[in-house]
Amino acid sequence: MAGAEPIPDVRGRLGFGLMRLPREGGAIDLRRTRAMVDRFLDAGCTYFDTAYVYDGSEDAAREALVKRRPRDSFLLATKLAAWAGCKTREDALAQFAASLARTGAGHFDFYLFHNLGPGRTEFFDRFGLWDWALERRVEGRIRHFGFSFHSTPDELARLLRAHPEVEFVQLQINYADWDDPVVRARENLEVARRHGKPVVVMEPVKGGLLANPPDSVAAVLRRADPAASLPSWALRFAAGLDGVLVVLSGMSSPEQMDDNLAHLAPGRFRPFGEAELAVLAEARAALAAVPTVPCTSCGYCEKVCPAGVGIRGSIAALNQLTLYRNETRARNYEQWQVVRSGKKRASGCLRCGACENACPQRIAIRDALAKAAAAFA
Repeated sequence: MAGAEPIPDVRGRLGFGLMRLPREGGAIDLRRTRAMVDRFLDAGCTYFDTAYVYDGSEDAAREALVKRRPRDSFLLATKLAAWAGCKTREDALAQFAASLARTGAGHFDFYLFHNLGPGRTEFFDRFGLWDWALERRVEGRIRHFGFSFHSTPDELARLLRAHPEVEFVQLQINYADWDDPVVRARENLEVARRHGKPVVVMEPVKGGLLANPPDSVAAVLRRADPAASLPSWALRFAAGLDGVLVVLSGMSSPEQMDDNLAHLAPGRFRPFGEAELAVLAEARAALAAVPTVPCTSCGYCEKVCPAGVGIRGSIAALNQLTLYRNETRARNYEQWQVVRSGKKRASGCLRCGACENACPQRIAIRDALAKAAAAFA
């Protein structure tokens, strides 16, 4: 029976995310990448994560990992993005063939449909890729099949009801997003657990933002344990959650790897005790106290906006900028949540006020959009 093979043991709690590898002159630095791969494997860790759409990553996996280590000494995951320019089923299947060729891996231990959610899941449905993935699993070209996901708990539950054959899910989980009204990390994890699916955690340090959180948050964590790095709090939080299979970290330097291995390599993981959980609750409270726009992402504003402005994404990007002071990250977020979603940017606001009349939180949306327009011009 397809899927009867149990998911293999992932040694340690740490997975090496190959999305943010070190670069030199725009190209991935293979010398440094090889050294990091060796350091990771020598520490006893085994899980590597890449994707078809990660520029140069699958090729780097071939050169730094697959060509240099026995195939049974590591676990390799990659992803298929049917929404990325695919007009036909053949276009989508070409990604799988390309991933096999780029990595030279022969098979994928974990294969994921990439970033399911509204506007993206429909491509996998339309092209009949669910049954195709099961066929590849029978063949052994895919050992375990799942998907990554950035959307609502209701949508996740719908997908898992429709596709019980899925063996695992990859979710964005970190202490900052735990009760975030947009990401809803806690609720998504609860849905996965109710359906009995182990979870691969992505964005445990929120794309590096929790390595440099707001000063008020950093002060709480440093006061509690001056010797602990700020990223280690985020990694240990994610690794200690029920049902977590592995925690991915997009490491780009040996220093980052050493810090991560110190806390999540085999034999080194130490779950939080009650005192540390209380510290993290205090840190979340400090994060919540940073003055941001109190949007709950209910979407009522967008339903009545005559201009089709991506209000929720614009405000969320503005909040990202306020919280973490990382303009590049905030701009990328605005591009993904607004522009690529087919919405108009904040500068398209007509200042008609319809959104404010519909907002249950009585937010001064027009003012917030004006700030977003200025920030992301």
